Amino acid sequence: MTLTLEDRARGALVGAAVGDALGGPVEGWTPDQIVERHGGRVHGIVGPWYEDWRTARPIAPYHKGDGHVTDDTLMTHALVRVYEAVRDHLDAYAVAEHLVPDLMSTPRWIPELEAEALPLQRIFLAEKWIVTRLHYAHADPREAGNGNIVNCGAAMYMAPVGIANAGNPAGAYAEALDIAGAHQSSYGREAAGVFAAAVAAACVPGATAASVVDTALSLAKDGTREAIAAVREVASGHRGFESALAPLRAAVAPYDSVGPDYRAPSLDARRPSRLHSIEELPVALGMLLVADGRYETAVLGAVNYGRDCDSIATMAGAIAGALGGEAVVPAAWAKQVAEASRLDLHAPAEALAAVAREIFALDRSRRRSHESAFTALAADR
Repeated sequence: MTLTLEDRARGALVGAAVGDALGGPVEGWTPDQIVERHGGRVHGIVGPWYEDWRTARPIAPYHKGDGHVTDDTLMTHALVRVYEAVRDHLDAYAVAEHLVPDLMSTPRWIPELEAEALPLQRIFLAEKWIVTRLHYAHADPREAGNGNIVNCGAAMYMAPVGIANAGNPAGAYAEALDIAGAHQSSYGREAAGVFAAAVAAACVPGATAASVVDTALSLAKDGTREAIAAVREVASGHRGFESALAPLRAAVAPYDSVGPDYRAPSLDARRPSRLHSIEELPVALGMLLVADGRYETAVLGAVNYGRDCDSIATMAGAIAGALGGEAVVPAAWAKQVAEASRLDLHAPAEALAAVAREIFALDRSRRRSHESAFTALAADR
């Protein structure tokens, strides 16, 4: 079956949201703790870790679980709205001119708060940094990310960039790096570029999990590249996520600055480095390889990995969804997430696909103008 751009956009964005919602309730815990809490591996949507989630630390006041998406999806949908407004490629200035006002001024339903609120009230400090630097400090958008903590915050919502550049991984990489300059620096910004490129690569007809990871490796730099390479080597020896959980963690651990205890980060955690990588993207790519691109296996592997598993499952879900289209995302999961989160998971994908078509038409026109000008220049000797 030939998949359309719309199929892949729905697969990526619905797949990302479902992965996010599945991973949310077990975020921050280890695989062993997840087994103890749930009596085995998680195989679908589960409830909150604590029944008294409103007051239990470190969860309160967020209702994570029961199909609620987290900030990963809220930020992804916010970036789609920026594409809808600009209707062209984005850069760091688009973050300042469109994303920041969206976060600050438009109340939306926040599933984890079970209330209507400004997105700014839900996002964490690494994302609030965008507002502080761009709205209050009036920083140059291209440099506003400098000084922020380095985590997966910039990468987690870059799937739309991959769809806007569907089939053009190098273009997605460059565009995401530009956008993420307003948010982060170092390997957090690098991961944003590589994740967007992976989504774009997954949209190439005939793409596979292996070809997506090969493309990611061809573009990735520094510790990010080394971490992906290490994970790829380990993933090749596994055909199910159960046996891969510990080996993937061991492979990425030398590049992860957070350390063995996710809730008690090391002194070197989340600082800029040429040697480190965020953990989430390499593990998502590793789970994609272990699953041979199959959505359910990749996402459930990401969820049961624990640690920052909502973001890992968001990334794995986006890439696997782009590879296989919306049909690979279990409809029952998508329905429950949409209803529980009070979100239309399809509308952002449809809107983004329409913008992607417009961007391609603009790119083609610009390319023809460039060809015409260069031909004339080359002939003028």
